[in-house]
Amino acid sequence: MRARISLLFFFPSPSRLQSHSSNPNSSFVSFFSSLSSPAKFPYSNAAIVDYLMNTFKLTKNQALSISNRFSYIKTTARPQLVHKFFLEIGFSETQIQSAVRVSPQILFSDVTKILRPKIEFFQQLGIVDSHLGKLISRNSTLLTSSLQKKLVPCVEILKKILGNDKNNKDLIRVLGKFNGFMWANPQKLLENSSFLASCGIVAPQLSALLKRQPVIFLMEESKLRDLVSRVSEMGLPVDTPAFVHGLQTVSSLSTDTIKKKLDLLRSLGFSEHECLQMFRRQPVLLRTSEKKLKTGIDFFFNTAKFRKSMLIYAPWCLMLSIENRVVPRFKVFEVLKLKKLFKKEPSFYSMLVCSEDEFLAKYILKFGDDVEELMAAYKI
Repeated sequence: MRARISLLFFFPSPSRLQSHSSNPNSSFVSFFSSLSSPAKFPYSNAAIVDYLMNTFKLTKNQALSISNRFSYIKTTARPQLVHKFFLEIGFSETQIQSAVRVSPQILFSDVTKILRPKIEFFQQLGIVDSHLGKLISRNSTLLTSSLQKKLVPCVEILKKILGNDKNNKDLIRVLGKFNGFMWANPQKLLENSSFLASCGIVAPQLSALLKRQPVIFLMEESKLRDLVSRVSEMGLPVDTPAFVHGLQTVSSLSTDTIKKKLDLLRSLGFSEHECLQMFRRQPVLLRTSEKKLKTGIDFFFNTAKFRKSMLIYAPWCLMLSIENRVVPRFKVFEVLKLKKLFKKEPSFYSMLVCSEDEFLAKYILKFGDDVEELMAAYKI
């Protein structure tokens, strides 16, 4: 009964698993996508339009729209200064063009007062050279966010959550993965991290969650509480890595997708209680595609002759590549059995657990006279 009740936590109202935060780049995507058909731009400046097209490889409609939007700019002086500045700090032309497409207003920003202080801020964090160009080219909206009100306080909070982060490597990875932090209210970030910690998610797991699913830290309070409650009801210990994986899984999949995965597992012979056990052992299992789940279960049941209890105990097997790992190793397993190269027949499960080097050493290379045949069977 508990398993049935617990699984119901995967089926909240459709609105619960909608996007947790607004996309700061969406306005620019919409801005350019609205230009699919010719339009009139009465305030466009021909010199600026030509400059934008020639320098940043924008379409005529894109350049016209930008010129119209910033009609108070009468010359190309400021865009030229911005372009020169980006080149001086090591950005490639391709990176600059990408940055402009994402956030065209940066072209009209004051280099000394607006852009340089923010660039220097990122450089002080250790984001330099090609890494800085890569970050800004994909997330140029960072340069439009307030340095003192957003960037500095948010980064300080993130650094505190990440803890011992040598050379800010994890921080750089988080910022590159999700730039929503740079637009968020620092207070919300602080409150959400404090709430997660109060739930019993210890520092190492809090850091892991930030690196895996940063958007959770900017969810609305009610949605965050609901998410934690649902995952907790599934029986995952809060202070373990499994809980972090559970939060990541449930927050990243739609209600319909989760329901379909669970329905599929039940249709393939697993009870609700067994589905719950599999989720507890491997929360990310539900992120595996339906096709892969079907193929894996069919192979392990009908070809490898696994008992259902084995997949309940080790659901990670269903996440392995059938083509590149499972089938090749099973072919070696069959040759070993056929030629009776082991006094005691090896366990196929044990063969799956091995790393590549361990597998080759233990099940192929040690049999000198049969290496060629075993390698032929193992050919991927």
